[in-house]
Amino acid sequence: MDKIKLEILGISYSQSQAGAYALILGESNGKRRLPIIIGGFEAQSIAIEIEKMKPSRPLTHDLFKNFATTYNIDITEIVIYKFVEGIFFAKLVCFDGIKEIDIDSRTSDAVAIAVRFNCPIYTYESILVSAGIILDEESTDLQLDAIKTEQVLESEYSSFSTKELEDLLLAAIEEEAYEKASLIRDELKKRKKTTK
Repeated sequence: MDKIKLEILGISYSQSQAGAYALILGESNGKRRLPIIIGGFEAQSIAIEIEKMKPSRPLTHDLFKNFATTYNIDITEIVIYKFVEGIFFAKLVCFDGIKEIDIDSRTSDAVAIAVRFNCPIYTYESILVSAGIILDEESTDLQLDAIKTEQVLESEYSSFSTKELEDLLLAAIEEEAYEKASLIRDELKKRKKTTK
């Protein structure tokens, strides 16, 4: 299975999920985008490294890099290899000069580590087909804020399990938050279609 290279296009604040961010990965030489909902700490960690800011003390991902470098372990690539019930699965491909080992990772942590090791991020066609979005001809990378549309809002619920979504749906209905409830309902419907 051929891997598809991704680039980090931006991080935007989630309008409907407090404390969450949308990490936008884009297909190299393509129009497809992969929005991934990540936590605030991971978003900050990625942004700090991209902007080449130096915190007064090492962040967790900096500590990981320092530890790996001290023991001559290199991260050669990150692969987002699976997408199940709205959750992305990633792995770090590590090399110590003798053998290559894959280590399972949350996607947000994998990307934060990738920017520190300056290594490529890959995924597979099946993941871009099931979780990607396509920007139209008039869109540019500078218009990433426009991605905060219903497509991204819907994908924010993709990180929850089906059971969590059902609970969220009931809570949204009780709160009379019908717009939120409709987005959750749409995510549940989408999952039922893919499992048939």
